[in-house]
Amino acid sequence: MPAPITRRPTLRGLRFRYLDWGRAGAPPLLLLHGAAQTAHSFDEVAPGLARDHHVVAADQRGHGDTDWAARYRRDDYVGDIAALLDHLGWWRATLVAMSLGGLNALSFATTYPARVAGLVVVDVVPTIVKEGREAVGKQLSVRDFGSFDEAVAHAHAFNPRRSLENIRERLGHAMRPRPDGRWTYKFDPGVAREAEVGLPALWHRIASIRRPVLLVRGAESAMLAAEGAERFRRTIPGSAVTTVPGAGHSVMGDNPAGFLAAVRPFLARHDL
Repeated sequence: MPAPITRRPTLRGLRFRYLDWGRAGAPPLLLLHGAAQTAHSFDEVAPGLARDHHVVAADQRGHGDTDWAARYRRDDYVGDIAALLDHLGWWRATLVAMSLGGLNALSFATTYPARVAGLVVVDVVPTIVKEGREAVGKQLSVRDFGSFDEAVAHAHAFNPRRSLENIRERLGHAMRPRPDGRWTYKFDPGVAREAEVGLPALWHRIASIRRPVLLVRGAESAMLAAEGAERFRRTIPGSAVTTVPGAGHSVMGDNPAGFLAAVRPFLARHDL
């Protein structure tokens, strides 16, 4: 599979960056990463999805090589998704979205239902396990490192499922050197301020979704409890839940083969 094309449009006053595995005429898939991540979070699975889809993975506002913004409210992200679909010439698409991206995709589906063909939500529901959230927050609160290798070691200690080589590759897109030689994350720390605003109300809103929906949960996730996944299944009529073994919160990177084995049949079954 050829490498994706990097594109940098200006949308809603911000310079965005996305990766485009173009496949003219194929069903469109928009991939949205989690908080503090980048479009490259999907690098292990995007080529597999692009075999029969037109795949685009975007850096959301305040992440990766997309501009930082003054606000990070849910409706800001929703507006960004609509603007990106317009830019791509996609009236409707299937959204494959993890964590923060998953919450944004769910909100988009309740705001613009006609523009969503289907949803794959990765390891998130509107109730996030407190202990998992606090552990991630603690890990990301350290954002100043003496060297890139120090940052890699810090991330590997938090998620030893990944190889050092894999983490080095991912952080190469998610971090930048400072003028003094130290390293820091690219994401705006202001993203966290409003990441969970309005989540209780989102439970009520998602009950209106009438599109094919798959929730993909990591078997070893600390962020999504089995009870939350079951509530999600009950709340959205016809939705399905699958659990991928050997994966934590970042399912598509922890077990790419397991992720594709769950997602590709769902897309085919619903002709997405």
